[in-house]
Amino acid sequence: MAKKEKIDRQIMPEQAPYIRAKNFEEVPLGLTQEAAVKEAQRCMQCKKPACVEGCPVGVDIPGFIKLIAEEKFVKSIRKIWEKNALPAVCGRVCPQELQCEGKCIVGKKGDPVAIGNLERFVADKERISGTGELPPKAAPTGKKVAVVGSGPSGLTVAGDLTLKGHQVTVFEAFHKPGGVLVYGIPEFRLPKDIVFSEVAFLEKLGVTVNCNAVVGRTVSVDELFEEGYDAVYIGVGAGLPRFLNVPGENLVGLFSANEYLTRSNLMKAYRFPEYDTPIIRGKNVITLGAGNVAMDSARTALRLGAEKSRIVYRRSRDEVPARGAEVHHAEEEGVEFFFLTSPVEFKGNDQGRVTGMVGLKMELGEPDDSGRRRPVPIEGSEFELECDLAIVAVGAGPNPLLTQATEGLALNRWDYILADEATGKTSKKGVWAGGDIVTGSATVILAMGAGRIAADSIHDYLTWGW
Repeated sequence: MAKKEKIDRQIMPEQAPYIRAKNFEEVPLGLTQEAAVKEAQRCMQCKKPACVEGCPVGVDIPGFIKLIAEEKFVKSIRKIWEKNALPAVCGRVCPQELQCEGKCIVGKKGDPVAIGNLERFVADKERISGTGELPPKAAPTGKKVAVVGSGPSGLTVAGDLTLKGHQVTVFEAFHKPGGVLVYGIPEFRLPKDIVFSEVAFLEKLGVTVNCNAVVGRTVSVDELFEEGYDAVYIGVGAGLPRFLNVPGENLVGLFSANEYLTRSNLMKAYRFPEYDTPIIRGKNVITLGAGNVAMDSARTALRLGAEKSRIVYRRSRDEVPARGAEVHHAEEEGVEFFFLTSPVEFKGNDQGRVTGMVGLKMELGEPDDSGRRRPVPIEGSEFELECDLAIVAVGAGPNPLLTQATEGLALNRWDYILADEATGKTSKKGVWAGGDIVTGSATVILAMGAGRIAADSIHDYLTWGW
């Protein structure tokens, strides 16, 4: 028997760093059809696919990849849709290296199959030149479900329950649907047209999307039940900014990453003067934190005209929580990193504008509750970095608007909603919750996984009762 030809992982082309650092166009350019088919042929079609175990929504990964290898692209996207309503999003922003690709058997002796790139390829092909054929829906059940929040978990619940025959309405506080996918992730990492296309797909399935609807203010959860909804899913994310509580944080020119990215992304400040959303375009920018949000902020600052964009992080490079690809892209584009540095004060001028940050050098001690080594200050190691814009990207918390306005909804000590891990059920009858409002800030795909679990539980409840 002839030995199977060894195929190297197909590299996705990207914009050159010196070009992309000055524009907001998507960085990776996608696989060609020829490269996608070749990459799909690398899959071993394992009998017990570990990659599926690594996928929070359980996509039949070998199944959709086999169909790409056979050039059956329409069947491939439908195979993904059985478990994932947002494949073009997941193919771009999921941490595949920690999930499906991290468990790929091919990766044990070389590079894993590029599962995320293949998912993106087939989703983009369907969007651009697909048939428009929709997956089959169950017969109408007559049951109504309200989904609060149109981020990844809410959209997953909406898609799943609509296919099961229920009537679903999504309530979104902002003027555009998509949640963190739209306000939090920059255009160069996830083009907004992709998100809106995924939402439009759900609307074609029958989902109703109501924007500018702030549940907890314009309508309460109890009023949704009074209006005839049989179940409510809460997927409002964790959008309340966290700050550092150090002197000088009230100076002009200091943003939370949440506000900075929302102004740039959702409110299109990067397209001035077509959109006149005000944003400070610093020339000398510091971003505090080293997660994906920090990388997004530092890279956005470059594209808005920064001459220097620096990341300040209190731990070492080994503890950086951002995806390796995002750190790599940031470094390629010229973002500087100051590791083992903690901010202790922001300096300002007579006009109350930020002019610099006082940092303190750190060293790593014993592991803390997170399992990472705790940063310990080095006495007398203070130094100053000049800046005219500082962005705080050290995490976010739960917005209390909805939770404080909803009686009977149990919260934990950090004010996140308490929900059963196996079902998504909350303490309030007929109400489920999932995503960041339950777990705290996490990944898009984990939020979608929580949505999938909750949708199954809601369907059982609507079919059989509590």
